[in-house]
Amino acid sequence: MENNHPVNIYIVSDSVGGTANSLGKAAMSQFPSANIKLHGYPFIRGEDTLISILEKAAEENAMVLHTLVSDDLTKVAQEYCSKHEIYCVDLLSPIIREIQKRSGVQPANKPGALHEMDETYFDRIRAIEFAVMYDDGRDPKGFLEADIILLGISRTSKTPLSMFLANLNYKVANLPLVPESHIPEELWQVDPKKIVGLTNNLDMINSIRQERMISYGLNPETPYSNKERIERELEFSNDLYEKLGCLVINVEKRSIEETAAIIVSTLKLDKKKLNHLEEYN
Repeated sequence: MENNHPVNIYIVSDSVGGTANSLGKAAMSQFPSANIKLHGYPFIRGEDTLISILEKAAEENAMVLHTLVSDDLTKVAQEYCSKHEIYCVDLLSPIIREIQKRSGVQPANKPGALHEMDETYFDRIRAIEFAVMYDDGRDPKGFLEADIILLGISRTSKTPLSMFLANLNYKVANLPLVPESHIPEELWQVDPKKIVGLTNNLDMINSIRQERMISYGLNPETPYSNKERIERELEFSNDLYEKLGCLVINVEKRSIEETAAIIVSTLKLDKKKLNHLEEYN
């Protein structure tokens, strides 16, 4: 018989805490049936604040994952957790010390250095704005400026994938495919190496569309969710992909992150931007 006691994980950081949060979620994913809760405590600056959090962690027998850059706060966390037998993992200090040892360079010890508003940050904002502007084929001219163009019938994850790729600094435009609609001339002017055709399993699309209708308080059996209609849409999209000679990805059993990784690696996009993708894995 499984023991399913609640497990509390405290994410403590003097910055955003994204690194520790991602690691905590990655570990949690291995225990889908466990009762695990993440508690975030970002932007910790003072010793008193840190101690109060650790006191609460001790009361709940919580695990503590921290990315404290400050030597003083790191020391406080280590000593308090050791004294009170709190499971505590310092995710940054060992790596920082090893880099310092190998490079001979002193660390900046600057909280939030990873998230400074440099040119990369502003590129990301511009990419997100681009994705919003050219979502759902609003302006075909965007195809000529985009790094990536996503095509697909309804419910193939075009918009969420566009936003995810935009957060990796790619300019993405997407176009919903409907058999009755005209394919914009601009699409044929684009290098097919920039185009990605998204597809999905007929039954999966049918199920998703029915659930969408139910969420709107409507009858799930509509022309939108009709299997014959969906089959015709899939045939239309697959014919178009073949004519374009573009990359085709079936998103049925893939997460947004997995699909994005395939797109970035297959299209051989900017390697510098590819590094950002690793933050999500």
